[in-house]
Amino acid sequence: MDVLIHLFVGLHIIGIAALLGGFLTQMKAMGQGKARFVPGMLHGALTMLVTGAILVGLVQADGHDINTVKIGIKLAVLVVILGLVYVKRDEETVDKKLFGLVGLLTMVNIFIAVLWT
Repeated sequence: MDVLIHLFVGLHIIGIAALLGGFLTQMKAMGQGKARFVPGMLHGALTMLVTGAILVGLVQADGHDINTVKIGIKLAVLVVILGLVYVKRDEETVDKKLFGLVGLLTMVNIFIAVLWT
């Protein structure tokens, strides 16, 4: 079971990397007012959602307790990110504040995962 859990943690991190990487590659464009949500950001957020849900199930099936408040907050933040990216994915440019909000929320989700023990 540990190997399976670690596999999905790795996939979850790949999703985070895709979402944050897509944001970081658009930062220069954001400064010019030309940023857009690239497809990798949507795919990264979806990967995070699916692998996160699977991880919760695997960890519970392995007999460990999970912090449901932490998972609930991370899920809520991710749903906001996913909603914003999904709705604005076809627009040629996205408002700086909205684009920055997605980057900020992504980092908030990372820090919740790492620092909340």
